Order: sequence, then structure tokens, then C-alpha cells
Amino acid sequence: MKKSLLSLIVVLSAALAGPACAADAASACDAKAAEKKLAGAAKTSFLKKCVADAGGGGDAASACDAKAAEKKLAGAAKASFTKKCVADAGGAATAGPEAACEAKAAASKLHGAAKNSFTKKCVADAGAGAK
Repeated sequence: MKKSLLSLIVVLSAALAGPACAADAASACDAKAAEKKLAGAAKTSFLKKCVADAGGGGDAASACDAKAAEKKLAGAAKASFTKKCVADAGGAATAGPEAACEAKAAASKLHGAAKNSFTKKCVADAGAGAK
């Protein structure tokens, strides 16, 4: 628990510091990668995401990560929660027709292939209506 709280504090402080502290964010992310004993492509991917989240991720991503940590989410559940949280924070109007169609699919409780088919048709119809 202390370890995850410390990691959360590091990420939030780096995010709040802004782009002026990009070197600090990179070193903080490098330290986190070393703590997790990452190497090779996994380390590169982790560092890229960590620096992006710290430098340009914005307040929405940081707030959503904090909420996910409060709920003790991990893995795919955390990723899904954070993605939805950031999308909700950005608003469906700015995200375009795909987000609106996904929201309709979720409201209809569609999953899997049915959701994909519905969303694809909905986006195509929205594009045809815009012309």
C-alpha cells in the first residue's frame, strides 16, 4: 500500500510540475522502471507512457489515475476505468461521433461483436448525415 501511494505521489507531483520539469519526470519514470525491474521493450514502453502521462497527460488523466488507485484497480480493469474516465472528462461533444456511438452502445448494453457492428454503422451514419 505504501509503495503504490508513493508511486501515486511521484506521478501526481510530476504531472503538476508541468513540462518545465520534463527531465525530472523522465528521471522519476526511470526510477519507477528500475523499481519494477523492467528491461528492453517493456521498459521503453513504460518510460514512454510514464513521461507522456507526467508531462502532457493533463489533469484528467492524473485525476482518473488517482480515482483508479483509490478503487484499488489494477491491470485491464484499471486501464478500462481510466480510459472511460478520461473520455467522460473530455466530453462526448469534443470526441466526435465515435464516442457518442459508443455511449449509445453502452446504454443499450451491447457487447462484443454486436457493439462493434452497432458502433461502426452508427459512425458511418453520422458521417453520411454530416455531408
